[in-house]
Amino acid sequence: MLIHTLGGVPGGESTNRMLESAEAARRLGVKLPTLYAYVSRGVLVSHPAPEGRRSLFAAEDVEALAKRSRGGRTTESRLATVVTSTTQLRDDGPVYRGTPATVLATTVPYEQATELLWRGDPAVAPWEPCALRPPAGLGASDRLRWAVVMAGAGDPLRSDLRPASVIAVARRLVATMVEVLPGPGPGAGATPRPVPPLELGDARWEHTVAGPLTARLAPEPDTELVRAVNAALILLADHELATSTVAVRVAASARADLYDAVLAGLGVVAGPLHGGASQLAYGLMRDAEVLGPERALDETLRWQHRLPGFGHSVYRGDDPRFTVLKGLVDDLWPRDRGQVLDALLALAAERAIPGPNVDLGLAALTRAAGMAEDGGRTIFTIARVAGWTAHYLEELEERPIRYRARAVYATRP
Repeated sequence: MLIHTLGGVPGGESTNRMLESAEAARRLGVKLPTLYAYVSRGVLVSHPAPEGRRSLFAAEDVEALAKRSRGGRTTESRLATVVTSTTQLRDDGPVYRGTPATVLATTVPYEQATELLWRGDPAVAPWEPCALRPPAGLGASDRLRWAVVMAGAGDPLRSDLRPASVIAVARRLVATMVEVLPGPGPGAGATPRPVPPLELGDARWEHTVAGPLTARLAPEPDTELVRAVNAALILLADHELATSTVAVRVAASARADLYDAVLAGLGVVAGPLHGGASQLAYGLMRDAEVLGPERALDETLRWQHRLPGFGHSVYRGDDPRFTVLKGLVDDLWPRDRGQVLDALLALAAERAIPGPNVDLGLAALTRAAGMAEDGGRTIFTIARVAGWTAHYLEELEERPIRYRARAVYATRP
């Protein structure tokens, strides 16, 4: 599958699909000097960006040139070309519609970041949950799926795919998923817990998603922990075309409603190598506290042949999202446990293990706050509804049923 992202939109152009130079070169399989040579020879037309400091290329022109360079042949490995203006992945982390997620994480509540992704209006409507009473005995992941099914079943106009209606559903879904979670520990959640406010700089938000979510997950929530959970929600809201996001876009391509599309995403994110990766990193940190960092790393490598929470296919060094989370989590650790994470990082660096990723940051957050082992997976899942919705809305603007892979048939003995 060949996938690229939208870099910008020149003012006054009839098309809204423009690629930055690096993306155009990557799509063509050439280096930047070759791309510029195409422009000088008139093979490809460049367009000035609105600020005049960058060159942009029409995605249609790049795609046509790529096809000509293949002699008119289509590429068998390509499922679809996905152009998106939602998130761009850079060395400094994901960028949501031009604003780095690492900046948003410490300056705005999750709701504002999601409205940016959705191109919505944060002042339009509150995030109110559906009135649901989940069956007893369901774990957090099952409650989230149950909430989506029941919320959809109770929506008489779930097939209304107008953007404003989809965004309203997304707000309601996130609030409902938080509302149906059990409290932290046996018997907790029977009575409403105090919801700490979110404080960012001089601003104070009394009603946010991060507050009630923290109260549902942590035995002793406070404003500093709410800040960290809010940051995690924003940092995990989207990461371009992750596997679960592709599933959501495929569902949207078939014009499934948002409830069913989110269920498609939930099915993929439940895998231990995606949304559950922080749970494996949580186990590594727990073992490091009990066995010591050296033995914990060795035992994990022995049985898993990899270190959860380290390395990322996108970032060469440390995952920038981890760096933000670690800065917020450092002050949350109990005094007798705060050195474990630093010891793990030092040992990994000494052995030239790839840098830490956001899963380790999420595991550190949930471990420091005394959350359950699956707390990181819960935060990840709820956070990602924002990105799924943004990509869902984009996919509705494309021709339907455009994802069609070709199989290579082979007989088996």
